[in-house]
Amino acid sequence: MGEWANGLFGCFNNCSLCIITYFVPCLTAGKNAEAVGESCCLYGFLTLLGPIGIWSRSKIRGKIRETKSIEGSYMNDCIMHWFCALCAIIQEAQELEGSPGGAAMARE
Repeated sequence: MGEWANGLFGCFNNCSLCIITYFVPCLTAGKNAEAVGESCCLYGFLTLLGPIGIWSRSKIRGKIRETKSIEGSYMNDCIMHWFCALCAIIQEAQELEGSPGGAAMARE
């Protein structure tokens, strides 16, 4: 099983993604959901609903882990989104972009 390409606190590997997620986390969460075949609008909205948001983001994180063969558990995903939600959303988005550092690396 693999590991995440970017660490949980690798938020600043892609500063534009970090800024967008800080101000509009529902946008990044929705795009992450859409990338794994779920509704962007539904999961973007659910992100804003406290405990329901933790559940929905953890579900998407699990799908990303499954798709990318990354070790982990649903409980660990819930803990990540409870304590480090923005960092977890950014980490997932960077993973879905496919390269370490995300889009920042693609500009070179």
